[in-house]
Amino acid sequence: MNFFQSQESLTSFEWVLRAVVGFFFLVIVGKVLGQRAISQLRLLDFVIALVIGNIIAHPLSDQHLGLKGSIISTIVLVTLYLGGIFTILKWPWLRMLINSAPIPLVKDGEILYKGLKKARISVDLLLGELRKEKVADVTSVALAFWESDGTISIFLDPNYQPITPSTMQIKTEPFDLPKTIIKEGKIISNELEQIQKDEDWVISKLDNIYKTEIKDVLLATVDKNNNLKVFFYR
Repeated sequence: MNFFQSQESLTSFEWVLRAVVGFFFLVIVGKVLGQRAISQLRLLDFVIALVIGNIIAHPLSDQHLGLKGSIISTIVLVTLYLGGIFTILKWPWLRMLINSAPIPLVKDGEILYKGLKKARISVDLLLGELRKEKVADVTSVALAFWESDGTISIFLDPNYQPITPSTMQIKTEPFDLPKTIIKEGKIISNELEQIQKDEDWVISKLDNIYKTEIKDVLLATVDKNNNLKVFFYR
């Protein structure tokens, strides 16, 4: 039995085996490519993501196509992709050739039509991106750029930036991420160990404050001051 090669027919088990191998191979490829290829599609990222999906999809759905050739092709493409990434990191001029420079869209509250035309985007798209950033008025934007990954970077004029504690010279407490100690009715033991608490402490807190049990809790967190916050199934 060689499910890598093309055949006239495949048994149900061979179909399952081929799908499993193809799935885990793609998982490994995705891990090698890294998050950059998944979340921010630049030129090389877009090409590799588009091609690999098509290469693997066909042998998974057509019993007359072998999987071996698709895997070899994918390995070659991944090698070329990683080689291209290292190359553009080493030679900036090549990076500028592949990844275009940011295009200014707004400057000092004025929309730059030439920038919109060069980026091939409409005013509606620009306004939509501004709304996503909670920017209601274009005149409040000091600079806005169309980035090579298809996103818009927005910098507000200092007069329109929100007031922060640092602006008012107010001293604040350091950021602390609460520990998740219960998730979907189950204790997270390693998180409890980090705050030097045990299950009896959790049970006591739930009973005294919320009159409930662990199994009834969807999510429970504890902050650095040992304050317990509980979310129930609704």
